[in-house]
Amino acid sequence: MRSKPKEIEHTSKVRVRFVETDPLGIVWHGNYIQYFEDGRENFGRHHGISYLDQKEYGFATPIIESKTKHKRPLKYGDVATVKTIFVDSSAAKMIFRYEIYNQDNELVCTGETVQVFVDNIGQGELWLTPPDFFTAWKKKVGLLDE
Repeated sequence: MRSKPKEIEHTSKVRVRFVETDPLGIVWHGNYIQYFEDGRENFGRHHGISYLDQKEYGFATPIIESKTKHKRPLKYGDVATVKTIFVDSSAAKMIFRYEIYNQDNELVCTGETVQVFVDNIGQGELWLTPPDFFTAWKKKVGLLDE
């Protein structure tokens, strides 16, 4: 029997700005990817794996896949909760799942992104094995046994 992958998460808030809405007064669908980014950056700062941390080790992590499923609309002035969940994988990639809730705690949007490791800040090669700093981070946050 295969065990469920380990996960860690972080929750943050985002206030919907006027510029993020469409003529119908609801958040334009493409802006949910930006909310995922906000959640991912907050997750990274909170758990010590931010883009700046990765850059210190000479890596970038471009997104190679993104998915969204829209359930309800957000509107200008709403304060949304973004739950960002890191899904552990043995591969050299970062998988994040997202859940966005409105202020009534109703699920608004779900999604997922997949990022890979590239050395030399995007100018180099794709890594097929996890970089040492990433493996050390996973041990530090309890995703890998010592």
